[in-house]
Amino acid sequence: MIYSLYGKTGKKVSAVGFGGMRFDESKSIQENADLIRYANSMGINYFDTAPGYCNDTSEDIYGEAFKDMPGQFYVSTKGMPTSLNTAEKAIAAVKKSIKRLGVKKIDFYHIWCIRKMDHYELAMKQGGQYEGLLQCQKEGLIDHIVLSSHQTGNEVKHILEEKKIEGILLGVNILNFPYRWEGVQTAADMGYGVVAMNPLGGGSIPSHENELDFLSEGDESPTEAALRFVISCPQITIALNGFTTKEHIDMACRIADEAKPFTDKELSNIKEKIGAAMNEACTGCGYCDMCPQGIPIPSFMQIYNEKHVFHKTDDEMKEIMRNAYEWGILVGKRGTAADCTACGLCENECTQHLPIIARLKEIASWDKE
Repeated sequence: MIYSLYGKTGKKVSAVGFGGMRFDESKSIQENADLIRYANSMGINYFDTAPGYCNDTSEDIYGEAFKDMPGQFYVSTKGMPTSLNTAEKAIAAVKKSIKRLGVKKIDFYHIWCIRKMDHYELAMKQGGQYEGLLQCQKEGLIDHIVLSSHQTGNEVKHILEEKKIEGILLGVNILNFPYRWEGVQTAADMGYGVVAMNPLGGGSIPSHENELDFLSEGDESPTEAALRFVISCPQITIALNGFTTKEHIDMACRIADEAKPFTDKELSNIKEKIGAAMNEACTGCGYCDMCPQGIPIPSFMQIYNEKHVFHKTDDEMKEIMRNAYEWGILVGKRGTAADCTACGLCENECTQHLPIIARLKEIASWDKE
């Protein structure tokens, strides 16, 4: 395992981090906790979670795992300024997470899901979340205040230049890096810790290895190439992976041990083959899953990736829709794309600012049979 300093914090973290957003919810808390302990035994020492992940069980799973961790570790969790809009609420949220996680303090606490400057300014207002986090820091409840951003590079740069945080969590992977790199490079140049979320494009890369075989050479799979890109990138401190099996952990740790960076020529070749559509592929974060009509928007957006990214025909999309309803991600789901009233709530929550309403309208045209 590769270890490096997280920015200027003095904390030496593993190149592979364990993201707590994608646990197998069919398994028990204890079974998922065992997976965390296994990851720690393999050298992973950075564990990230948030309230609400996995039907609000993620922090509890980590709390169970931390009771008997085999090695040293750092814990990261988060709070949204839109819900923690006062210092008092922010302090209460930190204390609640500490209790659920069963730790004395939180090493890295994220101002969470900053999608536009209004969210950042809300966190920084007088008497707001940041003020509460500073108080928690003063009391020894958190070590470092960091930030999770889904913004464009120039907005990220503005936040970093204010120097109120110590690190940043960004969505970057081998498919979208040509469009997301400004924020990563700026953070690295300024000495911040940089954590990359969605290194596998929210599962899009493992699901489309045949179409993405240009990412790799020799015996390496596109999934392995994507992990190697993020893990070995010198500008990125931690590649945050969501694990569901020991085999997934083994693969990421093996790649970290080998850690062969891409050459400039290889990256240039990949850039030439990546279309602009990759920047607008849904990563499956799920924040749009709040439709008042009961439309399973995250599932529909994942299906839409087949059209937007991989250029499937309308006839192929109709077949994909039928399969999704019969045995795929739409089984048992209520609410169809045609039920959309264009209220805009989903687009307001989308971390990537995708045109969800327009996409649902197109999906409805494939869903008539």
